Amino acid sequence: MTDTLTGSPALDAVNAALATVQDPEINRPLPELGMVKDVQIGVGGDPGAVRIEVYLTVAGCPMRETITNRVTQAVGAVPGVTSVQVGLDVMSDEQRTELRKTVRGTDAAEPVIPFAQPGSLTRVYAVASGKGGVGKSSVTVNLAAALAKKGLSVGVVDADIYGHSVPRMLGVDEKPTQVENMIMPPQSYGVKVISIGMFTPGNTPVVWRGPMLHRALQQFLADVWWGDLDVLLMDLPPGTGDVAISVAQLVPNAEILVVTTPQLAAAEVAERAGAIATQTHQQVVGVVENMSWLELPDGQRMEVFGSGGGQAVSDALTKTLGARVPLLGQIPLDTRLREAGDAGAPIVLAEPEAPAAQALAAIADSLAVRQRGLSGMSLGLTPVRR
Repeated sequence: MTDTLTGSPALDAVNAALATVQDPEINRPLPELGMVKDVQIGVGGDPGAVRIEVYLTVAGCPMRETITNRVTQAVGAVPGVTSVQVGLDVMSDEQRTELRKTVRGTDAAEPVIPFAQPGSLTRVYAVASGKGGVGKSSVTVNLAAALAKKGLSVGVVDADIYGHSVPRMLGVDEKPTQVENMIMPPQSYGVKVISIGMFTPGNTPVVWRGPMLHRALQQFLADVWWGDLDVLLMDLPPGTGDVAISVAQLVPNAEILVVTTPQLAAAEVAERAGAIATQTHQQVVGVVENMSWLELPDGQRMEVFGSGGGQAVSDALTKTLGARVPLLGQIPLDTRLREAGDAGAPIVLAEPEAPAAQALAAIADSLAVRQRGLSGMSLGLTPVRR
């Protein structure tokens, strides 16, 4: 690195600016990750011209433009800088290995699931339903977007391997980036997302049996670099099959969030999805009733799918589990909710004043106030012997 021209911006000021630039996937400063290759000041005889050489983790990195723009903006703000050139190179295998060690903080070849460790402070919510078509994925993505809007660090695992729809609903087109055996998840609206749909061409169906489903879910949880999440939402497939069992095995501290409709027939099935907690020893955090009513132009409510289903599930699970399972909220039918999902723009962000958006935001508020737990953590206390 050189700073040879009199009157040129101080090298330490440029480096300080670079230290504020975070990698968009890892969310740590570029210099800390070894991604700054070189800094040149006084390029082409212009004392204010600066050239920054940056290492990309892989060739064809989808974040190259974002990194370039962030470096240009940060360095361009240094007093005396008149122009910024950004050159891009690609890390060697050895550099990627060092990057992985820096990020994971370990040389272990087999990654572990961070959310299953005793010291984890991440709240994990497994969003479940008894049957399909109740809007479980819509609830998941809108809760994720609402929680991220509140400033929480949020991730979503699209665990509905056969019926994956989360990427579309969050407007995610990018593919994950792989560095060594780490997978960097794409982000949308501040939410990190991973889905099997990001690894299959087009709309190709996934035809897998139990062991492959378990392994895919394990990779989503262990191989993906999630960072320090406040909340992880897992969009489960309907029912109590292989994936629900795998979640209980891989992340035993995951709490179940049951989604149902007001229809009693749907509620009876949803109750089973929550009652699985009696066998897996998980906690049911609450019930969300979707499609509760349709607001008519004259202000009246039409209960298209009946009424009382959500409360019925809440009461039944409270009795079955021996602990209070609250009805967290009721979400009205709203065509804008469906339209927002199809457009990849969650309604809590696109039209926050809509009744459905407000109901979802209120549910997110109730989840956000639940502090990250200390259960199972070592507090480093030593008893005093007398």
